[in-house]
Amino acid sequence: MELIKVAANSRSTAVAGAIAGVIRERGRVDVQAIGAGAVNQAIKAIAIARGYLELDGIDIVCVPAFSEVIIDGQERTAIRLAVKPRCSEA
Repeated sequence: MELIKVAANSRSTAVAGAIAGVIRERGRVDVQAIGAGAVNQAIKAIAIARGYLELDGIDIVCVPAFSEVIIDGQERTAIRLAVKPRCSEA
């Protein structure tokens, strides 16, 4: 599984391009963020990526979850957003 880590100072358009690229190649991607600023940038990037992928006829959804990560020996709680194409309803 591809993982894109987002920081508070990440450019949302650059992250959106990365998300769109991975979705096109692999079909799904996880986006991880720690802290309010990083989560804000991650959500904006997913919204922008949705616009990029719309041109290819791909609609995406994200499923949020908590994830525990170790940074500098300390356990931190991250938000992990699973981004994948929306299942078409029959």
